[in-house]
Amino acid sequence: MSDVVIRYQAASLAAFQQQREGETRLGQALRYPDPGLPLAEALASAKQQGCTFVLLGVPEDIGPRANLGQGGSDLGWQAFVRKFINLQQNEFLDGSQLLLLGELDCADLQQQSQNADLATLRALCAEIDLRLEPVLLAIFNAGLTPIVIGGGHNNSLPLLAALAKSEQKPVNCINLDPHADFRLLEGRHSGNGFSYAKAAGHLDSYLVMGLHELKNSASSLAQIKSAGVDVLSYQQLFVREQAAWPELLKLWLSLRNPQQVFGIELDTDAITGMPVSAYNSCGVSVQQAEHFVHLLASQAQSRYLHLAEAAPAQHPAGLAAGMNDAGQILTALVCAFIFGKQN
Repeated sequence: MSDVVIRYQAASLAAFQQQREGETRLGQALRYPDPGLPLAEALASAKQQGCTFVLLGVPEDIGPRANLGQGGSDLGWQAFVRKFINLQQNEFLDGSQLLLLGELDCADLQQQSQNADLATLRALCAEIDLRLEPVLLAIFNAGLTPIVIGGGHNNSLPLLAALAKSEQKPVNCINLDPHADFRLLEGRHSGNGFSYAKAAGHLDSYLVMGLHELKNSASSLAQIKSAGVDVLSYQQLFVREQAAWPELLKLWLSLRNPQQVFGIELDTDAITGMPVSAYNSCGVSVQQAEHFVHLLASQAQSRYLHLAEAAPAQHPAGLAAGMNDAGQILTALVCAFIFGKQN
């Protein structure tokens, strides 16, 4: 299992770290995994050293392309890391709580996906599930909280499967997303992670916040209704302003079993102007997305954060602008999660 993770070390990131006399960058204070230990032991060691969170990247865009979407989500993790390690280490954020584990090794799958047909893409997406789930299960079993970045929203399935197996019961999920990603079980892709999780018995209650009423087909809407998926649509919340969304999220949680854990999912194409696989000019603001993450992170039952679909190359101004914007926004969302958990 350990060989499916490319473990990071401080020296390997030094070239991307900006140094200034009298300052300590976060990358200098982060914990890094012991390269000589099996993964489970390396995670246990990090836990003993005071780590709470594990940062893990999934540099793939197979899932979105297997869903007939745009590629580019393989660079989201890289954009994040380069910004995150250059934050200041200070009283507000202590890097010693964070294990920068590294990234899932899926370069071979990315290579195989070039010019592949749809059936092959979906088979490769299923292979990512098989590689990622045991890594996440080891993180949960070590009593650590994963923050997973990069790749498509297909990676919600291994996250929910690992959490449910660790808890030995189905789990809940709240997803900020214009789409429910609850499509048919037609082969794995970024649009059916939650329907696969439900069918496998990993997912109990599921809430989609910010679902766009006109970006989901009639058949998809009927399917999520019949499956008991809860929806707070973008139009309800931000156009018609029928109710304040923070209070609605708290209400949804209060109506669930208080012992039932849940995952926080955020498809970054919910954010206006974010460089993503499906660019969105009419979404939530970065600040609203940060508040969504912070509010849910502050709930004791929340167990992970998943930030999906960031695709820097899709920025209208080009890759450099995309790396900058995606990196800053992903970093802000991760910090909101950490601050929420600390509170």
